[in-house]
Amino acid sequence: MATEIRIEKAPPGPPPGPVRHRASWHLRANALVVAWLAATVAAALAGDGLPAPRWLLIHLFLLGAVSTAILIWSEHFTVALLRARTPEPRGSLTRLGVLNAGSAAVLYGVAAGPWPVAAAGAAAVVAVVLWHAAVLAGLVRRALPGRFGHVVGWYAAAAGALAVGGTLGGLMTAHLAHGGMHERLHAAHAQVNLLGWVGLTVLGTLFTLWPTVLRTRMSERTRRASRTGLRLAACGLVLLTGGLLADLRVPAAAGLAVYAAGAGAALVPLAEAVRARRPHTGASWMLAAGVAWFEVSLIADLVIVAGRPTEQVAAALEPLVPLVLAGFVAQVLLGSLLHLLPAVLGGGPARFKQNAALLERGWPVRLAALNAGVPLLALPVPEPLTLLGWALVLASVAAFVVLAVAALVRSAAQGHPGRRAVASPALAGVVAGCLLTAAAVVVAVTEDTGPAASVTATGARTVEVTLSGMRVRPSVIEAAPGTVLTLRVTNADGQRHDLRLATGERTPMLAAGQSATLTLAPLGEAVEGWCTVAGHRAAGMTMRIVPLAALARAGTGHGAHDPAGQARSSDGGTAGGTDSDGTAGGTGGTDPGAPGLDPAAPFSPGWRPYDAALKPAPGGTEHAVEIRVDDRTVLEVAPGVRQRMWTFNGTVPGPVLRGRVGDVFTVTFVNGGTVGHGIDFHAGANAPDTVMRTIDPGQRLTYRFRAEHAGAWLYHCSTMPMSLHIASGMYGAVIIDPPGLPRADREYLLVSGELYLGEPGGDRQVARLREDRPDGWMFNGAASGYDHAPLKAKAGERVRIWAVAAGPGSGTALHVVGAPFDTVYKEGAYLLRSGDPGGAQVLDLAPAQGGFAELVFPEPGRYPVVDHAMRRAEAGAHGLFEVAAR
Repeated sequence: MATEIRIEKAPPGPPPGPVRHRASWHLRANALVVAWLAATVAAALAGDGLPAPRWLLIHLFLLGAVSTAILIWSEHFTVALLRARTPEPRGSLTRLGVLNAGSAAVLYGVAAGPWPVAAAGAAAVVAVVLWHAAVLAGLVRRALPGRFGHVVGWYAAAAGALAVGGTLGGLMTAHLAHGGMHERLHAAHAQVNLLGWVGLTVLGTLFTLWPTVLRTRMSERTRRASRTGLRLAACGLVLLTGGLLADLRVPAAAGLAVYAAGAGAALVPLAEAVRARRPHTGASWMLAAGVAWFEVSLIADLVIVAGRPTEQVAAALEPLVPLVLAGFVAQVLLGSLLHLLPAVLGGGPARFKQNAALLERGWPVRLAALNAGVPLLALPVPEPLTLLGWALVLASVAAFVVLAVAALVRSAAQGHPGRRAVASPALAGVVAGCLLTAAAVVVAVTEDTGPAASVTATGARTVEVTLSGMRVRPSVIEAAPGTVLTLRVTNADGQRHDLRLATGERTPMLAAGQSATLTLAPLGEAVEGWCTVAGHRAAGMTMRIVPLAALARAGTGHGAHDPAGQARSSDGGTAGGTDSDGTAGGTGGTDPGAPGLDPAAPFSPGWRPYDAALKPAPGGTEHAVEIRVDDRTVLEVAPGVRQRMWTFNGTVPGPVLRGRVGDVFTVTFVNGGTVGHGIDFHAGANAPDTVMRTIDPGQRLTYRFRAEHAGAWLYHCSTMPMSLHIASGMYGAVIIDPPGLPRADREYLLVSGELYLGEPGGDRQVARLREDRPDGWMFNGAASGYDHAPLKAKAGERVRIWAVAAGPGSGTALHVVGAPFDTVYKEGAYLLRSGDPGGAQVLDLAPAQGGFAELVFPEPGRYPVVDHAMRRAEAGAHGLFEVAAR
């Protein structure tokens, strides 16, 4: 009996699932990289329409696109090289979400918002990168020994570099450092992030990526080259960063040289791969071009770090930014994505070829355009060529973005429409980061641009505006409605600044000493202004131009407006107010001279007075001395009152120079401060043009003079406004002994000076200087200091008191209570000599005058030494001689 076999068609079932994408979450993650690249292109096109446009452009690219790509691909390569189990996608996406949210906070906080937002964002970025490094370390511990484990060390070192660089960036956003220290932080931040976070990651990845792109075998020297290169590069980076922060140029340059040697060692296997097979794809040529620009940038970087003071490195590196960002980083990123995206998009061999062909479409033209544009952006070429450079670079990047978006959309459309989303909370973080970034840009570019209504001109006025010390001075300009204001803007700071007005007018970026002029439309309503350098606006570098009628309506008490349309500038607060530095303010009424100063209060533990004891003139006729500016010295200038002072060699007054008639002094003057300074020695005869010129931070000059005349001479800062620099502590004394000066048992020097509380150059201090209303008076840099640390003498000893009046606005009437002077020498001549029948009660000196008086204390006791202008004595120009029995 035959067996019947029936074959029936199976009933229809659910449709087959799609081809599974390789590393499924990479699709969404790499879409985020492409989005950051698109935002970078948009920011470049927006240009000056954004706050801090240059800073924002750089950080959209590096902090957004590059850091996101590093987080994605360093984990991907670690898993592939170690053949480890892929980490839970939820954790990977969460880290990306935190990174992007932190990046958005940094971008918003620095460009337009309060600094705590930026600092919190920097902390989040640092935390997530350290978390990422811990995940990679865990993969290494769980993996079996393999050939490629050495690569992960580069990723770990890069994460450590980002932790340091991000911390330095957070400190800058918090404005905890100013002037020279701020510039050193800036330089260290840029170097450790670019060479560490980006450079180390790229070098480590190229060990395996480069042979893969060339489709050739890996060199046998790879493992040794990797270990040697990492040791050298990491040690060099530590030395470079430490040298920049510590203001040590030689160690910094040595560290960069060691880093370059490490990079060279790491590139040896790559060169061997090129000898085996030349680049032949868009990805390989872009990677090769990126490495070439990296070598060029390292050489130029080494020349700058070795040849410039550390405080000038950040500014000097600016021409290198296009080489590094467009030439190196952008090409490495684009080249890597050209090779890796088709594999990540998956879909089988046919779809791989389709996506690869799409992404490499027109790559020779894009490669040529990008590399032709890089030198046009870096070199000092005419503006049309610079614009051409921008067009070439942005067109190349934009073309890749368009092609990448097309590939991503195609891949997503071919996927399963019902596929369940992975890690929705983590994806929500990523989406939140994107939305925050978009919100930051929207807020930044939609600020009030001022009134559009036309106003009839009623007058004109020119106002001098100075940019320095994180302030715009004057901070408020008052003018009658209709006034046509011309602002002559000068950068008097060591940092670069500009001034942008809400009505659209803006200066170019000004280097130290440069100026620009802005002419405004007739004034109708209040106009805001600010510096666009990243973080400077948030630090308070702002100004307002206010119609006087608006002030009157607001009841600010500034008075009636000038009928001629004249503008008035104001640096001070309103009457009876309190200033931002916490000291008492006020612009009207009488002032006892020392609000808040209590001479009877104790000085802080550990306080030491300026050593008033004067040593005899040294031997020899040639004297060499170095005087260094430090305008960040904090001194206790009155009991319990600490004040930032501008100093020579860290003290007020500065070091004493002493010699004899005919002696030659060679002074090496070093500006270690944050703004321009100069020096003027009254004891010498020199044309002011050269030796008294203002020098920029980090510069030095030699000031040589011959002391042709005896006397007690003043020296002081020669930079305008001199009243501000002298009032801030920049003065000292030169003592030239008269021929035949008899010996005294003790000699002391008292330099009188005015005390102005508040930040040097701040609104409060400048206002009181203009009104000639000091907060107090000092001998040798401290009000009532010698009440608390009396000068010593013995009864019957001859004591010589040298005195110099530093001012800037008042002199001194030096008097010792209970002991008349028997010798007085003033301005190069004796007014009274020991043995004359007369005596003197006061050595009276006008500002900048000097001399000495001698006396013999008759018996033990405490003898006050005072400025006999009693208002000044009661406000700090007071001390004691403590006289013991002989």
